[in-house]
Amino acid sequence: MEGIVLFYSGVSRVKLHKMGMYASDTAHIFLDDVHVPLKNVIGELGKGFQYQMIGLQAERLGGCLSILKTLDKIIDMTLDYTKTRSVFGQRLLDFQTVNFKLAELITEIEALRTLTYWGVDSAIAGHDVSIVASMVKLKGGRLYREVVDSCMQYWGATGYAADSLISRLYRDGRLFSIGGGADEVMLRIISKSMRSK
Repeated sequence: MEGIVLFYSGVSRVKLHKMGMYASDTAHIFLDDVHVPLKNVIGELGKGFQYQMIGLQAERLGGCLSILKTLDKIIDMTLDYTKTRSVFGQRLLDFQTVNFKLAELITEIEALRTLTYWGVDSAIAGHDVSIVASMVKLKGGRLYREVVDSCMQYWGATGYAADSLISRLYRDGRLFSIGGGADEVMLRIISKSMRSK
């Protein structure tokens, strides 16, 4: 079969061709008639899904820390660009609609940063962070899309070019609302906690 590389007996992969995150090698992994000797089993048999769920909380919080760094970069790049781009004889940043929108986005980023840091502090203290991690991931993915979409608008045709950094960040960022649990999964986790109160 084309695209399948056998790297261990019974284990094969098919590379995924994604819309973004090109530097990240991603593939479907297939296990056909693979047997793991009991001495090589990590953890307790039958607990793999539960171990995965514990790890997801850290992944969601850590992913949002990455989102925050990228959001800061998008805002900084856009501020620099709007200071140099002239429209109708004035800097783009000098238009009230532009600087008000950027001010709103920066405020939302700081609110997300506060929630994320609180979640990380809670995790370090040993608390159950499944709800806050879900909130952080949900808000982070949605805010990323809002920020990069709004900022790309100010870049115009320059930003729309496939080889521009803002364009790559636009493509790559879509994964934040999918990987580690889609937005709808986060909403289900959050809404289940509301019903149990």
